[in-house]
Amino acid sequence: MTQRGRAGARPGGRPSPRRTRPEPESRSAPIAPRIDLTAARARLRELVGPVVAKAGYDLEDLTLSRAGRRFVVRVLIDTDGGISLDDVAVVSREISEALDAEDEQGGEVLAGEYQLEVGSPGVDRPLTEPRHWRRNIGRLVAVNGLTGRVLRTDDSGVTLEVDGAERELSYGDLGPGKVQIEFKRMDEADFGDEADDDEDEDEGEGEE
Repeated sequence: MTQRGRAGARPGGRPSPRRTRPEPESRSAPIAPRIDLTAARARLRELVGPVVAKAGYDLEDLTLSRAGRRFVVRVLIDTDGGISLDDVAVVSREISEALDAEDEQGGEVLAGEYQLEVGSPGVDRPLTEPRHWRRNIGRLVAVNGLTGRVLRTDDSGVTLEVDGAERELSYGDLGPGKVQIEFKRMDEADFGDEADDDEDEDEGEGEE
């Protein structure tokens, strides 16, 4: 996951309690201002959602948390075909520019320092939207007590292969699905170096 950080123009720290022998200023770190995280997260979604959509991606999740004196903004995006590092870099830059523009217009969402992290959802992300199922055609999934392979999807639902038979399930009947990790059997695995070894042996026999 690519990370980007930005130091806010207004640290917004509050003074430390008075002490008889105050410590040097270099030892006192700014304290992140208190904000309503729920309201700030909702405001961030309003701002970030259109930016991600305009860039051609889906906003899958956005979280806001506090890490010491910084806020951490995590944004998950996805699209058909998956997300590359270049995609992450582009979206990170555009979100940062949108937040900077909001600050300049006096609508600062996060007072102080924040760190922006943009990435794509992992395989443990629940399948809850039609696009999630579409992007996992061919994969083994578990849903509603069933385990099957996603054969195809359409506007109404999903077709799974369960125990060799096809089962059609509408989106309304589907609960959150979960992709199952599959490990290839060793005797079915294709090792490219084996072919090279055979060729080397043939070449050696020819030389003799």
